[in-house]
Amino acid sequence: MKHIVIGDIHGRDNWQEINIKNYDKIIFIGDYVDSHTLSDFAILENFKKIVSLKKRHPQKVVLLLGNHDVQYLHYPAQRCTGFRDSMQRGLTYLFNKDRDLFQMAYQHNKYIFTHAGITNAWYDEFLRLPAFEGLKDETNTIADLINKVETTTQRYLLYATSIYRGGYSNGSFLWADYKETSIDMLNNYHQIVGHTQVQDIHTISYTKKSVTYIDVLHSQTKFCELDI
Repeated sequence: MKHIVIGDIHGRDNWQEINIKNYDKIIFIGDYVDSHTLSDFAILENFKKIVSLKKRHPQKVVLLLGNHDVQYLHYPAQRCTGFRDSMQRGLTYLFNKDRDLFQMAYQHNKYIFTHAGITNAWYDEFLRLPAFEGLKDETNTIADLINKVETTTQRYLLYATSIYRGGYSNGSFLWADYKETSIDMLNNYHQIVGHTQVQDIHTISYTKKSVTYIDVLHSQTKFCELDI
């Protein structure tokens, strides 16, 4: 399957240069909103276009959530930098109205797509959640389990903020830092992540595991393409 993965948007519209007919899956890695330069109007209109794309191609387009999105979805919890009071009511309404269009993680075979990446340390904590036992099923992928836990009252671990990002714990897949994912990447899986700005798309790999960092749209129009 041909995948194209789009890094952190933050209101930018360069994703529209993609010819979606050329791909089986179009994956947005999250962080659709908040920007240091763009207006509320530009951010909102761009976000609406992304949601509209998902509605037109529900099986082809995957919309992952990032930490900047979750702070509006679950307002007033989960706050992070860049929060715009002027957009809160509108974005909270839109994220919740179309909640079923978004997910926390996506997986295709041994490839896992999340906003910031999964570490072994965080995943070990995740497996100890009481909710995990009730949701576990042999057919569930790691992404399935993450998406299911988000619907429970024990979703708090999904939002754990890295000690490298101002938090007090192992960073979750919404908040993990490059310093964590580059040295403690999840064993036996290949990950594609955003969240940490990099100058160019690049991969760090070890035996049977890797992380590809794709948050480059702040400096160039470039997307991650995979045939997996």
